[in-house]
Amino acid sequence: MDEAEARAEICRVGRSLFERGYVHATAGNISVRLADGYLITPTDACLGTLAPERLARLDAQGQQLAGDKGSKTIVLHRRIYAATEAAGHGARCVIHTHSSHLVACSLEADSAAAGALAEDAELLPPITPYFVMKVGRVPHIPYHRPGAPAAADAVAAAIARHAAAGRRLQAVMLARLGPNVWHDHPAAALATLEELEETARLWQRLRPRPTPLSEAQIAELREVFGAHW
Repeated sequence: MDEAEARAEICRVGRSLFERGYVHATAGNISVRLADGYLITPTDACLGTLAPERLARLDAQGQQLAGDKGSKTIVLHRRIYAATEAAGHGARCVIHTHSSHLVACSLEADSAAAGALAEDAELLPPITPYFVMKVGRVPHIPYHRPGAPAAADAVAAAIARHAAAGRRLQAVMLARLGPNVWHDHPAAALATLEELEETARLWQRLRPRPTPLSEAQIAELREVFGAHW
């Protein structure tokens, strides 16, 4: 995408997220990595009413060049871009939301762990084939305040850790806050988020909780579809 196309796509995706309840009020943000910098939604902007010309334009070092003041989450987004590039599958778009079912899953798990999530904690088990194929593992990052540099460090470390094990991450869950998902372009990142939130909705609704797919079933998804689980 060129810059004009990226601006239009950020606004389209933001409006879709807002209208379907994936974000509310001024929660959430979207960024796109350009050849010479970044676009990101403004701080405290409603994703349902974004204007292309008001998106923040940043240079390659993350310094703002034009538009409204960019979201503070650009620090985390830039770490995701750098970490995925180092892992060999550089992302071009990052989406962060406060999607209700995902946050509910996080609250439940973080409370059960008394706020001490293990480094290798995952948000959801592999309960459907499309979750395994389209999303993959979702590390549950221990709680940090919004915008904390330590959260960016933890996310970058998780991407590197999974890459070392031969796995490609496309999402993480920030405890008690919300997911960050990334992909090659905004439409693909949106589809990943949709599959992730739907899996969380199923997990929250079903009692007793569903049995995860077996290792043999997951191995078949790896072999046939190239799943990154």
